[in-house]
Amino acid sequence: MDTRFLESYLVVVESSSLAEAARQLNLTPAALGLRIRALENEIGFPLVMRSGRTVKPTAAGLTLAARAKGFLHELRDLKMIGHEETLSGELRLGEAVSAVSGILCRILLAFAQKYPDVDISVAKGSSADLYRRLTNSDLDVALVFEPQFELPKTFGWESIRREHYIVLAPMALAGSDPHELLRTKPFIRYDRTLWSGQLADNYLSRMRIQPRERLELDSLEAIAVLVDQGLGVSLVPEWSKPWPEGIKVAKLPLPGEAPVRDLGVLWPRSSPRSHMIHALLKEAVTT
Repeated sequence: MDTRFLESYLVVVESSSLAEAARQLNLTPAALGLRIRALENEIGFPLVMRSGRTVKPTAAGLTLAARAKGFLHELRDLKMIGHEETLSGELRLGEAVSAVSGILCRILLAFAQKYPDVDISVAKGSSADLYRRLTNSDLDVALVFEPQFELPKTFGWESIRREHYIVLAPMALAGSDPHELLRTKPFIRYDRTLWSGQLADNYLSRMRIQPRERLELDSLEAIAVLVDQGLGVSLVPEWSKPWPEGIKVAKLPLPGEAPVRDLGVLWPRSSPRSHMIHALLKEAVTT
């Protein structure tokens, strides 16, 4: 049995969409469908039920997925035996969606030059989603924003970048009082389901500011474009370049102690890939 087919099937089960699973695996939906059918033919029973654009695992498929997940984790750990000194094998890395891609690119470039025998796969998601995947052993390490809760001692954390929050406003409002803008102008909120959006929300509550909400978005770039177009103001972290091309917005510092979001590396301390993770961490801190 080709274990890649089992891995592909698990992605299908988690995403409930053949198209989304194919995108994550960098396959065409047709190629992924062939993998699932080949797996069904080999094990002798149906794995999925199709309903429009969604797919659901059969009862037997759910049982297989649960057992296959543990089997694949054990298999990956077994493959690490004998490689701990040479730094080779697979490393699954998660990246928060609003993290600066340039930072990750620099880290990966430096790491790949030093350790060419390590194969890194990168998955994107929210920090909360990546944290869940770390706890489920679906990832080995992640570049995420620090949560607002205390991390378990079973996890390691190292901050690599800090971003202070600012008020984004149209250029015509440059020089205005940032708190007054947040109180009186239409407000474009940074999505509160994100850890970074929760930081902004906590600040507003602490300052007893009740904004006039217009929109709530999970994309910093989209927020910046809308502010540039005069649709409102926003409270966001001052992230690194690149910003959307051609926009002109005022970046107003907050009075007193502004909230800060920390971008860092998060990993399970007991990982059998700790030697790889610490090598990656060294590049993240120094790059």
